[in-house]
Amino acid sequence: MKTKKARLITNAVTYGVLAVLFIILTVMINNNSITRTLKGQLIPICSWIVMAVSLNLVVGISGELSLGHAGFMSIGAFSGIVTSGWLLNGFQMQDPTLRLLLAIIAGGLIAGIFGALIGIPVLRLRGDYLAIVTLAFGEIIKNVMNCVYTSVEGTTLHFGFLNSSLPGTLLLNGPMGAVKVKAISTFTAGFILVMVTLVIVLNLVNSRSGRAIMAARDNRIAAEAMGINITKYKMMAFVTAAVLAGMAGALYGLSMATLVPTKFSFNESINVLVFVVLGGIGNIPGSIVAATALTILPERLRFLQNYRMLAYAVLLILVMLLSNNPMVKNLWRRLIPGRKHDGEEALKA
Repeated sequence: MKTKKARLITNAVTYGVLAVLFIILTVMINNNSITRTLKGQLIPICSWIVMAVSLNLVVGISGELSLGHAGFMSIGAFSGIVTSGWLLNGFQMQDPTLRLLLAIIAGGLIAGIFGALIGIPVLRLRGDYLAIVTLAFGEIIKNVMNCVYTSVEGTTLHFGFLNSSLPGTLLLNGPMGAVKVKAISTFTAGFILVMVTLVIVLNLVNSRSGRAIMAARDNRIAAEAMGINITKYKMMAFVTAAVLAGMAGALYGLSMATLVPTKFSFNESINVLVFVVLGGIGNIPGSIVAATALTILPERLRFLQNYRMLAYAVLLILVMLLSNNPMVKNLWRRLIPGRKHDGEEALKA
């Protein structure tokens, strides 16, 4: 009972802090008291928070190492851009808010379909084998998107593979990616997506299904002996993470004027994994803090010029060492009680 109460308090604090920060930033934007650089980073920060929280669902809660999360973001980004362009050019939908909503939903659904198709064979693997296959998936998606051409003519979408001679208005131009994108993403939409992601992930983690996922993570043999369908629950976590990554990709893609497939490379998957590890594996609030800090930090270090990435790497190492310090860990457990034995209690459901 104590653990459940502590979780509710932690979740409420997380929602409350994010709501307060959103209000403060909105007031600062309206009063023009925020720097142009930080204002331009707000939507990407929201996207990376969603990416970090969704990957933590796979890596931290489910216990599976996925290195292809940027692939789902890529699918969502280009699906969202095509959906928005189709609605604007084909159906003359001028309302940017409705277009953004439908684009985010489309990006999430298509990424979720790919997540299910990939998850069926992949989640039967474990450990390094799973990591290698998901890494290959991310690279395959990037290279496939380099060869896809899409245009809209009236209300008809045309798709081409290695063929750029399509009628109508071109939306995707192969290796040049999405061209002339109408940037319609807003900070408000990003904040709402972050809150929706937190509600979905935290409710899943604290549900019966979440306890089954953690039981399978902590002791697969014991979980199977208790009658838990391991593949089913791991698939649930994997597909949910893919849907959220696709929605984050749509938000991110529709905040840019142009977007190329090479943006979603293996490096981006590693960056998201760094957010998860730095914030604490299985720690959802930590992923939010890490994603925010590590998105802002490289820009803040630009004054170092050629030494910027070196300083960034050194700071990452120092933070990793500090976060693994026993004294810091004990302090963190006192601040957030009830996290220590989450997995051990999972089999009691």
